[in-house]
Amino acid sequence: MARRENSEINAGSMADIAFLLLIFFLVTTTMDVDSGISRKLPEKSEDTPEVVIKEKNVLDIVVNRNNQILVEGDQQVQVTDIKRIAMDFIDNGGGLSAPKDGKPGEPCDYCKGAKDPTSSDHPSKAIISLQSDRGTTYGMYISIQNEIEAAYNELRNRLALQKYKRSYKDLLRDYKDNGGKKIKEKIDFLKESYPQIISEPEPIK
Repeated sequence: MARRENSEINAGSMADIAFLLLIFFLVTTTMDVDSGISRKLPEKSEDTPEVVIKEKNVLDIVVNRNNQILVEGDQQVQVTDIKRIAMDFIDNGGGLSAPKDGKPGEPCDYCKGAKDPTSSDHPSKAIISLQSDRGTTYGMYISIQNEIEAAYNELRNRLALQKYKRSYKDLLRDYKDNGGKKIKEKIDFLKESYPQIISEPEPIK
């Protein structure tokens, strides 16, 4: 009988196929992007002056380990309520601003709030304190921060439309695209009118 030779499989192209598969998975695989909060940290100062803060000028928001939100210690609210509560507090305008450059404080002539004497005196004095628990989920914390940010942006947007006939978002976009001293002055004025003052105490253990 004729002797049969073992047939060989040409594996020369296997390396090419493996390389193509590797490229395919690298191109199609999506990478998880960590979410975060943009914050500008204050510069270190050796001289820290003592500042007396009235209790009514602080809005306390506490999130426990079960992601339950408590405002002012006893009022349980939902995440969707935070924006309205923050806006009412910041825009209350129930008193005078802090003295500046030797001049006495002034009332908020652009505030549309209820002017409740038991709530914040002025947007420049309104502080939002957000305290979380070590068991609070990161997603919940970010959601609350987003609602607070939205409250400030809406108040600035309202004032921008009233004073400049343009939205705060449009001013930011124009400054990003084109720059300009006048646009920056407008943005700075809106930020000074509604300064974003957020206090973040140590999480509850």
